[in-house]
Amino acid sequence: MKLDALIEARKLAEASVADMPDGPQKLAAFQTILSSLLGGVHAEANTPIAEAPKSQDATRTETGPRGRILSLERDGFFAQPRSLPEIQEALAQRGWHYPQQNLGTPLTRLVRDRSLRRLRTNDGTKKLWKYSIY
Repeated sequence: MKLDALIEARKLAEASVADMPDGPQKLAAFQTILSSLLGGVHAEANTPIAEAPKSQDATRTETGPRGRILSLERDGFFAQPRSLPEIQEALAQRGWHYPQQNLGTPLTRLVRDRSLRRLRTNDGTKKLWKYSIY
């Protein structure tokens, strides 16, 4: 990008926020307008500006209980309904050791996100939740 175009874009951005009081809002508005005028190109390096991630799932790695439970799901582990101890054992077999109390919340969130389904089953006199895919 040529220097004249950069100067023109800066002047337009400055004029756009000239009537705003000085402060963090004016600075944020200036940066947003300037970025838009530059077409997403960083002025100094002439490289694209990094975009914000589209969602948490897009940037989530397979670390932590949730990501590792999702890796079980991708491997087909949840083709049959599985209980919490079965899930804990499958994770342990892969070298990821979690106490059961650390697995309940990620499983509940996966159910809310509709990544997994939860069924109430009877095992003798005990009632258990079992998790499976849809």
